[in-house]
Amino acid sequence: MDKKRKYFSDMEKYEIININDGDKYSYLGHNDVIIDEDGNLKKIMLGGSEGKISLFTNKVPTVEIPWDKVRKIGSKTIIIDFEGELDK
Repeated sequence: MDKKRKYFSDMEKYEIININDGDKYSYLGHNDVIIDEDGNLKKIMLGGSEGKISLFTNKVPTVEIPWDKVRKIGSKTIIIDFEGELDK
């Protein structure tokens, strides 16, 4: 098997960490991913922390992280490089 190949069933257990501030944003499996018609990953949709609700709506705030902001996929982590505002 190709060592560079990653399966989503394994990656859903990977924790997302922002390299800019070291903050952790739950696991990939607790968030959504956007996949294009060719099967390429395009974005990670971070939904804030579980149970956190916006003061003005019933929706959990989400932030779209473009897949090109993923800097490294390790054995248990996904490192992103994102400087925008992320709710935790």
